[in-house]
Amino acid sequence: MARRPDVEQVGEEPDERFTLANERTYLAWIRTSLALIGGGLAAGQLLEFRSTVARLVVALPPIVLGAVLALTSYRRWEANQRALRLREPMPVGGPPRLLALGIGAVAVVVAIIVVIDAFNR
Repeated sequence: MARRPDVEQVGEEPDERFTLANERTYLAWIRTSLALIGGGLAAGQLLEFRSTVARLVVALPPIVLGAVLALTSYRRWEANQRALRLREPMPVGGPPRLLALGIGAVAVVVAIIVVIDAFNR
């Protein structure tokens, strides 16, 4: 299987405003992933549950979501940059959908655990 050429080797250099906008978007996704990781760490250390399993179930999903988001955001940056250089349509999907689904799932799980923990006190 042939390796894809580096993004800098395809097409032609786009207007630098588009490249910089793509980089700012990428950095926003990285900040979001760091916030998720930090929030998961804080939840694991600061929230008090009767069960260690409950603490882990609340803390780990945002940490994992942050890691996945960081990895997929780079792929998104690269796909966007490649599309800009080749003057193709921008790709769809990626981090926005992942983040929306992930945060929604984490919110439901955390709400269930908080309710269960409250009734067990």
